[in-house]
This record gives sequence, structure tokens and C-alpha cells, in this order.
Amino acid sequence: MSSKLEQLQALVAPVVEALGYQCWGIEFLSQGRHSLLRIYIDHADGVLIDDCEKVSRQVSGVLDVEDPIAAEYTLEVSSPGMDRPLFTLEQFASYVGEQVKIKLRSPFEGRRNFQGLLRGVEEQDVVVQVDDHEFLLPIDLIDKANVIPRFD
Repeated sequence: MSSKLEQLQALVAPVVEALGYQCWGIEFLSQGRHSLLRIYIDHADGVLIDDCEKVSRQVSGVLDVEDPIAAEYTLEVSSPGMDRPLFTLEQFASYVGEQVKIKLRSPFEGRRNFQGLLRGVEEQDVVVQVDDHEFLLPIDLIDKANVIPRFD
């Protein structure tokens, strides 16, 4: 995790949790003068737009005071949704048995994109079965990972 992301996580997570939500994850996409800070919140009863607005107002106030992002940015607060992004080893572990799509920051065994069955977590690696081959993907190499929704 980058130091900027760690700094934002340290500022945002306590605010989200104080409001009674789980801070599922944070994405910070720096795009020159116009960056995007996306915060995913979760709750046992689900997340409604009012929940996102409440968290957005509180987080916005903290960010205005602390000013961790120098340039202009857009703040988005969202539920993780059905194609839930996965950020931590604990989150990966709770979705074992699900289909996932993973994109790496740099190639691993000649490829950056993996889609398959999430088999588990071993130390700092995520185990994904793609066709007949298991890959142990280091968590530090994962740029983006999502659960693939099932419609039974």
C-alpha cells in the first residue's frame, strides 16, 4: 500500500467506524490535477444512499481540516456492491470458494490478469485457481481484485 493510501486510511477509517460503518476499503486515483478518493463502506444491514451521504459529510470535514490531498479531488462514498472489491488478506479469506478477477501491478509468471476460483490465503499470498493451474499471488502485487457476482 502506498504511503498516501496509508495516510488516507488512517484519517478516514476512524471516522467511518465512529459512524457505525465498516471501512471496507479506499481507492485513491491520482490523475494530475483532478484526483479521485473513493471510500467503500459496509454495514450488516446494508448501505443506503443516506449512509453514503452521512459518511461523505463527516469525512469531507476531516479532510478539509487535515488537507492530505494537495490537488483538487472528487470524494466518492459507496457500498462495495455485488462485484465487491477485495483489499485485505482477511477479505480474500472470507470469499474463498467465489470466482474472482484480479489485476496485478506488474506481471507474475508472464501475466497481469487472473480470473478464477479463490482457493484461499497462504501467508501473504492469495491462492487462485485458473483452469487447472493454481497461482499464489503476492498481496503486494495486487492492484485490483473483485468478487464476480453470481446470479443463481
